[in-house]
Amino acid sequence: MRTLSPLASSVVEVLDRFAVVITLAAVLLVWELAVDLAGIPRYVLPAPSDIWASMVAHAGSLLAHSWVTLLETLAGFGLSLAVGIPLAVLIVYSRIFDRIVYPILVASQAVPKVALAPILLVALGYSVLPKIIVAFLIAFFPVVVNTVTGLASVDRDTLNLMRSMGASKMDVFVKVRFPHAVPSMIAGFKVAIALAVVGAVVGEFVGSRSGLGYYMLLATGNFDTPLVFACVVCLTVMGIVLFYTVGLLEFALGRWNRAARLAQAEAAGAFGS
Repeated sequence: MRTLSPLASSVVEVLDRFAVVITLAAVLLVWELAVDLAGIPRYVLPAPSDIWASMVAHAGSLLAHSWVTLLETLAGFGLSLAVGIPLAVLIVYSRIFDRIVYPILVASQAVPKVALAPILLVALGYSVLPKIIVAFLIAFFPVVVNTVTGLASVDRDTLNLMRSMGASKMDVFVKVRFPHAVPSMIAGFKVAIALAVVGAVVGEFVGSRSGLGYYMLLATGNFDTPLVFACVVCLTVMGIVLFYTVGLLEFALGRWNRAARLAQAEAAGAFGS
């Protein structure tokens, strides 16, 4: 097998480490050149330089509207956790909730949340509450489904071992079920926070006086396409930052997940597997 030279190895390492940045830079460069060479009007497709100039020119307004959308997103996401996690626990531990509530939750996903936004607007007005509720409704389902999946997927041998040792349901939940469910829950939280951003913007599209969704509609009405793209960039950055911020919970909850793996290893040893 041929060994790469130190220089070639360094180049490969840099390309591997910064692959996303290099790819993004290449896409932006091709985009800029294509718009300039083709002479596409900026109100049809602005070049990245036009979008950046718009972001600089409207930095204050973009920051203010981003803050509103961020608060709506976090409120909707927090509400989805506050309601979704306890409901998932009830579904796992209660046959009634499992047989009745869970199928209803699944069926409710057939209802387009965008269609509910005007109804909420009529009922609650132009306050921040309709946007929070729309974000909650969109983010709620992945929280419930992934939490139920994680809590219900514990190895039966582990549960039998805990019961044979006289562990209560609370002990089983704290020491086995919850730690085992952490990876699945975090995956659901990551999906939920991204959807919460979408929900907040949808609510702002329907009726709002602030937020990036409102600002996008305002820019569209003024045929300010670079500003529309600037709003999209802000939403994209917000979604990425929130996604990876939620991912940090995986490290914070890692000790519970390690406890689950230890419990499963003990169960496997006790049952001779």
